[in-house]
Amino acid sequence: MAPGTPRFDAGRSCLDLLATAHPEERIGTARELARWITGAGLVPAGVRLQGVDGGWVAGFRELRLDVDRLVRRDGLAVPLDSLDRINRAARAAAPPAVGAVPDGSGRLKRDLAEPPRSDALLSLLARDAIDLLTDPLARSAVRECEAEGCPLLYLDTSRGRRRRWCSSEGCGNRERVARHRRRAALTRS
Repeated sequence: MAPGTPRFDAGRSCLDLLATAHPEERIGTARELARWITGAGLVPAGVRLQGVDGGWVAGFRELRLDVDRLVRRDGLAVPLDSLDRINRAARAAAPPAVGAVPDGSGRLKRDLAEPPRSDALLSLLARDAIDLLTDPLARSAVRECEAEGCPLLYLDTSRGRRRRWCSSEGCGNRERVARHRRRAALTRS
């Protein structure tokens, strides 16, 4: 995956948000955030985002930090300040209202009733985080990538819950190549 390219393979929007911090900041500008919002499916394809600015970026990055603190706590005390901010974000606004409209070719497409606001999109992500954190089955399926140096989290919905890497094509491939090289080096010794 090219540096700076957003990832959407964690299995939940709130976990995809966490992936925007690794290996480098991926939502550091309004343009990057707008691209991530669209790619994450928070708004239907083709919806123009208006007013995305540094305030939006700061809000999404703060929510990312709070979600990360709660998901990674692993039995430790609940960071109440993060929990309070996530709960407030979830209640701050209704998620964007989606409707069906004709697309001009006789088909229907998804569209929003009005341009999305930052607080509405943050509410959508905060509600997703709350759903994840309060659902014991989903919570138990959250895994951290086993690749060396990769802190990404994902929802393991694989058969038998045996998924090991955040991405089979990225980290998984690097780990398989490294394992092959180690074996090849041992046979040469």
